[in-house]
Parts: sequence; C-alpha cells; structure tokens
Amino acid sequence: MSLFWQLFAATLLVGFTALLHLAGLAGLIALIQAHGKRVRTPHVRLNQALLVLVAVFALIALHGVEIWLYATVYALVGEFPAFEDALYFSTSTYATIGYGDLVLSPAWRIVGAIEGVNGIILLGWSTAFFVSIVGRLAELERDDPP
Repeated sequence: MSLFWQLFAATLLVGFTALLHLAGLAGLIALIQAHGKRVRTPHVRLNQALLVLVAVFALIALHGVEIWLYATVYALVGEFPAFEDALYFSTSTYATIGYGDLVLSPAWRIVGAIEGVNGIILLGWSTAFFVSIVGRLAELERDDPP
C-alpha cells in the first residue's frame, strides 16, 4: 500500500475515533448531568463514588471500542493470522506500550504509528475529562456537605 493510502486510511480512522470519542464523552456528560438533577439523598458520597466508577468503566469501554476498531481493520486487511493478534497489537499500540513482539508489514506500519499518536491523544483527553469530573464532584460536596 502506498504512503498516500496509508495516510488516507489513518486519517479516516483518526477522524472516526475522534468523533466516536466526542460522542462518548458527550453521552457521559449527559448521564452525569441527569444524575446531578436528581433529588439529593443523604448518601451524597456514595452517589459520587458511583458516578466516578461509572465514568471509569465508560471511559475504558470507549477506549475498548476504539481499539477494537483498529484491530478490526488490521484483521480485515490480513495483517495478522488471528483476530486475537490484531487486538493485542492494537491495544499495545494504542496505549503506546509497543512491545514489538508483533509488528505490521511495511504496507500498514504508518497506520500503526498513527494509531499510537491517536491513542495517546484520546487517552489524554479522557484523563482531562476524568479529572474535571472528579473536581466538579468534589466542588459539589463542598457546596452541599452531608
């Protein structure tokens, strides 16, 4: 595959995962806002802890979907003999761990490198989002003590 087509495929994957991430974070914000409008109970700390837990699992699931998307592309183009290999490669690349025990062919290695950049940006975005959520929950607790 030429450099042009690698960049084209990578651009599509980055664009799609960024939009997916945006939609996932927007959905999580809506969920947290809806929960915040509920009547307060005496168990504010428990409610906040559950919201943090939901946010953690939602973010992990969102990254999982993005990782699986890359893995599916690698599997569909025949880069790995088994989907498990594609998923393993995608997970370690997305998280920029990159063990190097599995590698892409030259035809797809630019896509793999860009997956690493994409993953670190999306992980950073999620980290900033998570810190913001926890900070806002802490502010709510200060404003509304038990």
